[in-house]
Amino acid sequence: MTHLASELGLPPTLAFHDVYSLDEPSLLSLIPRPAHALLVTIPMTPAWNEVRKAEDGPREHYAGAGPQEPVVWFRQTIGHACGLIGLLHSVLNGPAAEMIVQKSELHRLLSEAIPLKTTERAKLLEDSDVLEAAHHAAAVSGDTAAPDLGAAERLGNHFIAFVKGKDGHLWELEGSRKGPLDRGILGESEDVLSEKALELGIKRYVKLEEEAGGKELRFSCLALAPKQD
Repeated sequence: MTHLASELGLPPTLAFHDVYSLDEPSLLSLIPRPAHALLVTIPMTPAWNEVRKAEDGPREHYAGAGPQEPVVWFRQTIGHACGLIGLLHSVLNGPAAEMIVQKSELHRLLSEAIPLKTTERAKLLEDSDVLEAAHHAAAVSGDTAAPDLGAAERLGNHFIAFVKGKDGHLWELEGSRKGPLDRGILGESEDVLSEKALELGIKRYVKLEEEAGGKELRFSCLALAPKQD
């Protein structure tokens, strides 16, 4: 993720860090602070699927646009690119958005996306040759072989980005939902790895699975934070 984001315009002062625990202070302390975004990949369990349906059912599709938006949200229309959308949600919101390299692809995408409505924003990503090339290069650069499309569909994992918006709220961003989700307000000194943010965000899903009788919920977290020397 760091390599892909850096190719697109993430400054060298920021990087994605593995999050090894949501509860153990000594492990959380390994991540430089403040944490600007938490990017989670989580399986679509039956319990979560039901909650998604209940939340999205009565909602109107998001129609926000303009600099007054607390967050910039992209609807995913590119197949098998939920990780890329999650990365963009992470780096194009909050303080990280103000740090991206000028005249980079990220800078161009953000500048052009802000005044656009949802459909036009999705088209902006679809039309980016630079984004497509960087995404493909990152997909084949790892040590683990990527699954074929059929296997990827069966895995059913979704990427969710948790960011602190301009309004000080914790926002949950996923391209396959009807829009961004406001999970509650954070204090001025609270980042996305603060106790409150974790309770409002990823721990909500852990609790949901526990209450549904799930024996375990395997997921991975990356935090976008200052790069360690």
